[in-house]
Amino acid sequence: MAKKKLIHFKENLSFPHLLQPTYKDLHSGFSLRSCWNERFFRNHQPIVVELGCGKGEYTIGLAEKYPRGNFIGIDWKGARLWRGSKTVLEHGLKNVGFVRAMVDHVEQIFAPSEISEIWITFPDPQVKKERLRLTSPVFLAKYRNILSPGGIIHLKTDDLFFYNYTLDVIREQNHQLLLASEDIYQSGNPEDAVTIQTYYEQRWLDLGKKICYLRFQLKKL
Repeated sequence: MAKKKLIHFKENLSFPHLLQPTYKDLHSGFSLRSCWNERFFRNHQPIVVELGCGKGEYTIGLAEKYPRGNFIGIDWKGARLWRGSKTVLEHGLKNVGFVRAMVDHVEQIFAPSEISEIWITFPDPQVKKERLRLTSPVFLAKYRNILSPGGIIHLKTDDLFFYNYTLDVIREQNHQLLLASEDIYQSGNPEDAVTIQTYYEQRWLDLGKKICYLRFQLKKL
């Protein structure tokens, strides 16, 4: 297994749509920050980001559904990103990019107002460490700095604790809740929330678990 991973990591270096900036790259001025459209996608379509994208199922699913949009998946796991990057090549997609980085660094990857939407799909609920939850006030402050005015955040999770935690944060900070569901497959939710499924989502559904969904906008300062 270790040998296979090494092969995948080596192949990752050859993917033009997979970027692996170092810590120094990010903190000394990442070359694509503020110019993703001009230098990477070479168009001016809106950019949608998936945080903790894993194998990139959601990033790729959205890119296939909306060929006139641009989509970027961020994850720290190189082995997972290898699978997503291979799929992009196999499907011939030109509107997808991946970045191997910690979500903490989104402000170094993107400039203010550079992103139109964020998807957070099945994150670790981090039950014991609130500061690490991807919808904590700390992370929402980071997202505010990269989202365009009126930008939307989507959350999908199988974890009711995380769903309720995020709902509480939205209400306590007076963000605008657009939609909330404890079971998206039973309440007529938006098509994008049900027609695209991650590997883990399929597993949870097979086990009879409910999938929760939130859509919201950050309040204006």
